[in-house]
Amino acid sequence: MSNEHHSLGGIVVPRGMIWIDEHDWLPVQKSKEYSVEGALLLDVSVKQAGRPITLQADDDAGWISLGVLNQICVLASDPVATHRLILADGREFDVQFDASDDAITARRIGRPALPPFDWDYVATFKLITV
Repeated sequence: MSNEHHSLGGIVVPRGMIWIDEHDWLPVQKSKEYSVEGALLLDVSVKQAGRPITLQADDDAGWISLGVLNQICVLASDPVATHRLILADGREFDVQFDASDDAITARRIGRPALPPFDWDYVATFKLITV
């Protein structure tokens, strides 16, 4: 099933915001060390959550209006809230905003002194699965 847009916490997000780190994560965590006898010891586990989902617009695609950006900022203001992310391709994830200071970044297209709510921005949202 394919949708025209993504949805984050019920808010429509442009389909042009691309999941840029989709293939930069593996569900398996491995650590290795050697025993005092020299044998290799592997510790392997499956990650339960924490997959990064960074949605990013570009200068020529995925612009988001100031009004929608403000709604997303309200979602991000609750540090423990979980939100449903539905990608335009139909995949769904339960996510929170990343704990980093730059979980949301945005810059205006152009330089209006007082942009109206329908003014476009290039934004990036850093999310993690929970």
